[in-house]
Amino acid sequence: MSILILNGPNLNLQGIRQPEVYGTNKWQDLDKLLLDRFPNIIIDRFQSNHEGILLDKIQSAITDYQGIIVNLGALSHYSYALADGIRSISPIPVIEVHLSNIYAREESFRHHSVIAPACVGSICGFGLYGYVLAVETILQLLKKQNN
Repeated sequence: MSILILNGPNLNLQGIRQPEVYGTNKWQDLDKLLLDRFPNIIIDRFQSNHEGILLDKIQSAITDYQGIIVNLGALSHYSYALADGIRSISPIPVIEVHLSNIYAREESFRHHSVIAPACVGSICGFGLYGYVLAVETILQLLKKQNN
């Protein structure tokens, strides 16, 4: 079982960038949390600040992963290309995660995601723990598909 975590622009600065919004945990904290919680699941993490590279990774994931978790950062609010890319790899379950609660953010453009309708669900506002919830959800969805 392999799951891809795909992070978009500025997420390489987790723990440094706006810690009052995104928290102080680093990606190594998530890696440890996921490894401890899901020792038998291969979880790869990929980050890019470039939309085309993210789209290429989504398209190539169809042969390598059983589920995908995306946090596409600001691209979530306007990238129809990434939304279409997610739709193109159906039936692989894709779950959108946001570290912050996008509905409580200061700028109104952050309250809407064009990615969400292409995903099986969205999780926001729980920091890095949102990724744990997403992995658990993917495992449940795949279990239902196999029954």
